[in-house]
Amino acid sequence: MTSDTTGARAPGILDHERIVAGPGFNRWLVPPAALAIHLCIGMAYGFSVFWLPLSKAIGITEAVACPVGSGLLYALTTTSCDWKVSDLTWIYTLFFVVLGSTAAIGGGWLERAGPRKAGVVAACCWCGGMLICAAGVYLHQLWMMWLGSGVIGGIGLGLGYISPVSTLIKWFPDRRGMATGMAIMGFGGGAMIGSPLANTLMAHFRTETSQGVWQALVVLALVYFVFMIRGAFGYRVPRPGWTPRGWTPAAHSNAMIASGQVHLKDAHKTPQFWLIWAVLCLNVSAGIGVLALASPMLQEIFGGSLIGRPDVGFTALDETQLKATAAIAAGFLGLLSLFNIAGRFFWASLSDAIGRKATYFCFFGIGIALYAASPWMAHLGSRMMFVAAFCVILSMYGGGFATVPAYLADIFGSQFVGAIHGRLLTAWSTAGVIGPVVVSYIRQAQIDAGVPRAQVYDSTLYILASFLVVGLFCNALIKPVHGKRLMSDEAVAALQPAVPAAAAGTEDTASRLDVKVAMAWLAVGLPIAWGVWMTLSTALILFR
Repeated sequence: MTSDTTGARAPGILDHERIVAGPGFNRWLVPPAALAIHLCIGMAYGFSVFWLPLSKAIGITEAVACPVGSGLLYALTTTSCDWKVSDLTWIYTLFFVVLGSTAAIGGGWLERAGPRKAGVVAACCWCGGMLICAAGVYLHQLWMMWLGSGVIGGIGLGLGYISPVSTLIKWFPDRRGMATGMAIMGFGGGAMIGSPLANTLMAHFRTETSQGVWQALVVLALVYFVFMIRGAFGYRVPRPGWTPRGWTPAAHSNAMIASGQVHLKDAHKTPQFWLIWAVLCLNVSAGIGVLALASPMLQEIFGGSLIGRPDVGFTALDETQLKATAAIAAGFLGLLSLFNIAGRFFWASLSDAIGRKATYFCFFGIGIALYAASPWMAHLGSRMMFVAAFCVILSMYGGGFATVPAYLADIFGSQFVGAIHGRLLTAWSTAGVIGPVVVSYIRQAQIDAGVPRAQVYDSTLYILASFLVVGLFCNALIKPVHGKRLMSDEAVAALQPAVPAAAAGTEDTASRLDVKVAMAWLAVGLPIAWGVWMTLSTALILFR
């Protein structure tokens, strides 16, 4: 640590003051930096690619069963038998529980420390957690895998997810939705790249004594670390008072955009915070409920018609036919993932034009109609209408995630939006329990009651539509925050980072396309293009 001649400590390479952009910095360099981090941590959605190989980690071709009556505690430390998939999926649960908790607790620290430091910590936790998980696979210790990827990796997920939000909104006050949509699109697209890459790596490293999982995890951790560190060091924050050339808040404001800043300590005391919390929770509960059972839903509703045998119901399919319908359902999942990703950018960008409140009205109004009509589409036997409806639904599921940071910035201002967004993500954790549980239990109750498989989802879809009805009313109640909650100009100014001499000046930052910007976008664009191609290749089976 160094000091200048006056004895004051010089800012460290990770400090907030060190990343204030100087004149001429191009703001279009920040979104690809955010994407570099989000594309890596988005692999959390793709971890299911490891479950089946890990369930045969010892037996390789056939799972070695644990003693009858042995439970989860036995599985945590055993080295003599294989894990069940249900033991492994706890990692997935830990991902999102720890993500929500970390985002809620660490948001305030992030606003003080700055996005670069948060990005570096996220890289160390996410990639370090994967290395610990790899060691757990090698030593056959499930507790190490839970701790590594689930807990430590989950901390990296939380910090990495919220690290760019506040920064992007400050760089793009004229396009808040588009900016956050670009970054959060990356989180949805991470599995689209990571899953086929993990499959390729496991196939390369697989031997007669190894499934190739731990080796794949090590390679992924190293690659992700390079990308995430590069992304973290690409973060810059605008100097206080900066605005895009030709843009003024007064000329681009509306009644739903706050004229000041609400402090983090006051945001959760407002009804607006909890109404937006409910809006996000209900929108995500409906969408994630569909994702949880998308594959069996398509197979059970359409049965043999998926393979040209409309006269054969799902329960009458033989093993070969079941494999064929499962492959088509995998294509359905791939298509849903593409619309989930594209919707994050499309809807968030659209919200810049029509407003955040109107965008959520679209989510709920269109969603209610599609959920309510989907049983009719199923009974009609129209697979294309059914698939199209759920592609739109999943686009709005992703769009809800991408639009909500801009919604928060409109209501509470941009000063603490990253931390407020972190607290709001507890709605995601809640929805992750509500949606899958509602869908799973109602489906099972319908099956137990003897309802034909093609109709077991009717009640579920109507209930999900009712979630959106409640969400619509919550969205209608959202109004601007009362002026008494806004901070004074002096209080806001005191929170701004010191501006180094190199960053001072009045010259506007650049917004033009140059070689540096093109290279940055190419670095994240090529992996995205490869992931889209791989996903489309899988999804095309739906239309054969």
